[in-house]
Amino acid sequence: MSPLPSSTDPALIDSPAAWRRLALSLLAVTLGSSTMYVASVALPFVQADFGVDRADASLPYTALMIGFGLGGVWMGRLADRHGLRVPLAIGSVGLTAGYALAAMAPGIVSLTIVWGLLLGLLGSATAFAPLVADAAQWFERRRGTAVGVAASGIYVAGAVWPPIVQALIEAGGWRLACGVMAGLSALGMPLLAWGLRQRPPPAVPPVATTVPVGDAAAAPSAPVAPRPLGIVPSARPFGLPPAVAMSLLCVAGLACCIAMAMPQVHLVAYCTDLGLGAARGAEMLSLMLGLGIISRLASGVIADRIGGLRTLLLGSALQGLMLLLYIPFDSMVSLYVISALFGLFQGGIVPSYAIIVREHFATARLGLLTGTVLMATQVGMALGGWMSGWVFDWAGSYTAAFLNGSLWNLLNLIVVGALLWRVLPRRPKARTIAA
Repeated sequence: MSPLPSSTDPALIDSPAAWRRLALSLLAVTLGSSTMYVASVALPFVQADFGVDRADASLPYTALMIGFGLGGVWMGRLADRHGLRVPLAIGSVGLTAGYALAAMAPGIVSLTIVWGLLLGLLGSATAFAPLVADAAQWFERRRGTAVGVAASGIYVAGAVWPPIVQALIEAGGWRLACGVMAGLSALGMPLLAWGLRQRPPPAVPPVATTVPVGDAAAAPSAPVAPRPLGIVPSARPFGLPPAVAMSLLCVAGLACCIAMAMPQVHLVAYCTDLGLGAARGAEMLSLMLGLGIISRLASGVIADRIGGLRTLLLGSALQGLMLLLYIPFDSMVSLYVISALFGLFQGGIVPSYAIIVREHFATARLGLLTGTVLMATQVGMALGGWMSGWVFDWAGSYTAAFLNGSLWNLLNLIVVGALLWRVLPRRPKARTIAA
């Protein structure tokens, strides 16, 4: 076998080697994010096994997503320093040990701890933010497409794992499903870590180094390469201090994913309550996330044309519309249709944040910043999963939970719309000539 080319070669950007690496990244995200769907499909069975209410049964998922988000920041920093091999090696241990211990958990508290620390912080966190940030560094002309492909691994996982996990649960219970996932993680993650051990190449040298008006006093801290849309990374993204810009992106990410979590976490339980059965709910979830793959790929292509910020605004608006449609329509056919449309519309939202960071922030710490904003999205998923269960317990139905999600979605639209307004080109004001 010929040795790998040096990762210091800029010619590797957009090369066939970059596309092969992207395929491995897709597999790693698919396996690493399986935890989300094991937790979601197993939710009603865990509730029945431990005799807890819906909010408590949602705690393992909530802990998972908090660990997923917080760990993404740490793993992003490790990837900036050491490449992907270190975080993925940690993920191999975290996923294998986490699933194995979850299968033996005696109660909801211990299950929640395992799901948050091992499967979240040391497991799924290693196989999302670092891989998405890495994909952005291996591509220039097709960056949006590449980020969409890497991020779509979560939805590939959503299409693949729910029916498999549901079948395993029906065959031997949710503990058997966790044991099988431990074995798959022990086999798959070390191989993927080895295949992704190469460091990313340096950034493409800038075509132009012009800094946007108002930023002349603050030179970029990293090589700046203008995007086809004319977007230039700046030391003052959106004309704001970097900390303020990142904080607003994090608020937007938190809000959109609180809304997104409502159907993703509770669809199986919702269908069970409606008398449609857990199997139908698992099928709807699989359909939603399977179509989310198409959405993420299409959104990447769209982002290459209109930019990450506009792509995010479009996806968020359509997601909010679908959330409202869940309220009046609850028949089996309508739920299949709405779940399919929800998947098609919201799939490109989360990867848009990684594209926005790469387009607007002039910094060498892309792994850290990408991990930070994706942490906000995962914390949003965590809060949304728990909050929806809490609202259900309080109101006695999911109608109030869908309304709650819609309000958080509105907050996302306000923040993203404000950021877009700040970067839109301004027409010069016409001067009035005195007579």
